[in-house]
Amino acid sequence: MTGSTPSPPRSRGSGLSLGRPFGIPVFVSPSWFLVAAYITFSFGVVVDRQVGDLGPLRYAVSAGFAVLIFLSVLGHELGHCVVSRAFGLPVRRLTIFLLGGLSEIEREPDTPSRDYLVAVVGPLVSLLIAGVSFVVAHALPPDGVARLLLGFTAWSNLLVAGFNLLPGLPLDGGRILRAALWRLTSDKWTGTRAAAYVGRGVAGLVVLFALLSAYDGRSGGLGASGNVVLFAVLAIFIYSGSGQALRAAAVGSRLPGVSARALARRAVLVSGDQPLSEAVRQANEVGARGIVVIDSVGRPYGVVSESAVASTPVQRRPWMPVSALARMLDAGLTLDADLQGAAVLDAMRSAPATEYVVTEPDGSVVGVLTATDVAAALEAPAMA
Repeated sequence: MTGSTPSPPRSRGSGLSLGRPFGIPVFVSPSWFLVAAYITFSFGVVVDRQVGDLGPLRYAVSAGFAVLIFLSVLGHELGHCVVSRAFGLPVRRLTIFLLGGLSEIEREPDTPSRDYLVAVVGPLVSLLIAGVSFVVAHALPPDGVARLLLGFTAWSNLLVAGFNLLPGLPLDGGRILRAALWRLTSDKWTGTRAAAYVGRGVAGLVVLFALLSAYDGRSGGLGASGNVVLFAVLAIFIYSGSGQALRAAAVGSRLPGVSARALARRAVLVSGDQPLSEAVRQANEVGARGIVVIDSVGRPYGVVSESAVASTPVQRRPWMPVSALARMLDAGLTLDADLQGAAVLDAMRSAPATEYVVTEPDGSVVGVLTATDVAAALEAPAMA
């Protein structure tokens, strides 16, 4: 199972770091070692059957196959990452985990053709690895270990490519379907919703396939129950990913209603040496919910959060200058009032904070934009 996900939550890379090929941080999750151990011990039976009893060396051969599978998944995911970076989409990291690989891309492609190319390159890399493995394998002695490993690597990559091309999100085939529907409807989120619902159908078919393949006609029950567990995990992963895509579509369809100017709270402008109690009084007098600190020529240089005001006891406010509570307006904490839609989220993502000062092009203050207000606008049932 491989795939890519745009704009996941920020977190530190977990697992073993493998460096930065193509400038992309690569990590191996501890869960992948469970797969490696399973391959190492289970593939030994195949080794004995195909090339004879190698004794304990069978496990070294099996471990080699696990490494080849790892490199195949890594190649698949690097394909997604390299194309994404070529389109100017930052890649946070690449993680190999229990079910395959995950490429964490900061933003989604802005056109259906780019979305298609980012999605399709992964399966194409898998098909390329399969083709090269087949050609090299058939040039080797028929009963050798190398031919066995390359042959199974080829078949494994064919399976990875075929499975990922199933037309439902979050699989690569789902992103290809979304790109096609996006092109047809000129609406990215319509394509996302449709591909996500298809993904839920794919999850159901995976479970059905597992049950049918494990059914034992002689006993009237399930035979290879291990396959049922494996496919059930895959189905849960697909169903969960399709749900995330539906939620992203719900948020994305509301993005046009997100405006820095419209969502900015009214704010009062005060000097840094003014007592907090007086700043609060002025804000209450005009119905403002923001306090912006300005310098001697009227330029904003700080913002006071509601939480900072609320945490200051009333009896201390007359003796507390607002500058003592203000957060300095570092780079990125001042937003242009004309920002709309995804541009607002991109600006906030580049400089995470709870409050931002919204200004006109001439530098005059419009108000204070809070992260909670933006989140509430994206979660609202409808936008005006």
